[in-house]
Amino acid sequence: QVQLVESGGGLVQAGGSLRLSCAASGRTFSNYAMGWFRQTPGKEREFVTAISWSSGSTRYADSVKGRFTISRDNAKSTVYLQMNSLKPEDTAVYYCAATRRRISTMWDEYDYWGQGTQVTVSS
Repeated sequence: QVQLVESGGGLVQAGGSLRLSCAASGRTFSNYAMGWFRQTPGKEREFVTAISWSSGSTRYADSVKGRFTISRDNAKSTVYLQMNSLKPEDTAVYYCAATRRRISTMWDEYDYWGQGTQVTVSS
């Protein structure tokens, strides 16, 4: 099993940057694909990005492509989300997730979830 804890959220002006971290506990972290999702009240959970266990494959939602970068450090059991050129539309609770399967854009393909971290982008 894996436990995930997100950090790094906060309030930022439009055009600014934030770096989210997701620290994982588990003996086989390197064997898990990792993803980031986000959610706002009254809206369905939205895929943001994902990365394979070896970092060889990544996937991004069109809405964040070119602005966000996912990376991982398996030695530290941590996955990161670098968010640049932030827009008010990026405001959401961001969740880190892990799956023993291949990377996926579907939330129900992920086995473990963090508690989330709030990102607020002001106009």
